[in-house]
Amino acid sequence: MSAPKVTLEQWRSLMQVVDSGGYAQAAEVLHKSQSAVTYGVQKLETMLGVKAFEVQGRKAVLTPTGEMLYRRAKLLLDEAERLEHAAAMSSAGWEAEIRLAVEIIFPNRVLLPALDAFGQISPHTRIELTESVIGGTPEALLQGRADLAISPQVPPGFLGDPLISLRFLPVAHPNHPLHQLGRPLTREDLSGHRHLVVRDSGAQRDARQFSLEARQRWVVSHMATSIQAAAMGYGFAWFPEDKIRDELDAGRLKVLPLREGGERLVTLYLIFADRDYAGPGMLKLAELLRSASAECSRIAPPKA
Repeated sequence: MSAPKVTLEQWRSLMQVVDSGGYAQAAEVLHKSQSAVTYGVQKLETMLGVKAFEVQGRKAVLTPTGEMLYRRAKLLLDEAERLEHAAAMSSAGWEAEIRLAVEIIFPNRVLLPALDAFGQISPHTRIELTESVIGGTPEALLQGRADLAISPQVPPGFLGDPLISLRFLPVAHPNHPLHQLGRPLTREDLSGHRHLVVRDSGAQRDARQFSLEARQRWVVSHMATSIQAAAMGYGFAWFPEDKIRDELDAGRLKVLPLREGGERLVTLYLIFADRDYAGPGMLKLAELLRSASAECSRIAPPKA
């Protein structure tokens, strides 16, 4: 492949003539003489054998070829700027990739804005997100598959800071038989009906965790499946309030009136795989997650 004939500075001159509306204005923005800008653009045309501008009255306007060159030049200069930015971030120690393991109950309305804010700061750092259930997140830390994690369990040998507390509510469809009893419900009442459970994604899963001895139980892999099953009247379950807000508001789910255990509070922790070796990107992402979580940390009253 031959070396490019046109320099980035010449492409920049062509773009600035268009953006500024003329050679004199472009020269002022570029801090060059008008003759230097004119020469740069003319040399570009000569080397490529094209005509980028044509004179109409007293104004130079782009030819169809010039319009194509302008569009491509903008892409080229934008990419060059991104490349320089990526190099600067790399020289400052910003990571090329961060592996983030997140418990599935963590609210997406907190997670996604935090990831987007991080992307604005470090667009060249890839985020490898693993969404897991119960034991899956600590397992990712223990097996070295995560640099940063959000989990209700802090595995042995790690330290975690409380990030957010979530309320789990027992719910079922309003027409579910449990809602027809018309009284506070007991554990025995629940045991006679189908319990919907999301499967632990850890290899060493405990089937009894977050479950109870019910006559029937459906164990599914995705929380969305469990929520849909409950909203269709196929069973009852405990869900994070944040995950079922739409279903509660729409009346597709209703909180079960338990005599005791009517809500469960679960605290999620932010855990570094190794805080001493965390790079600036990981530290910034952790800061954004803390900030976003703090805005949503107030626990709302339960919805009936």
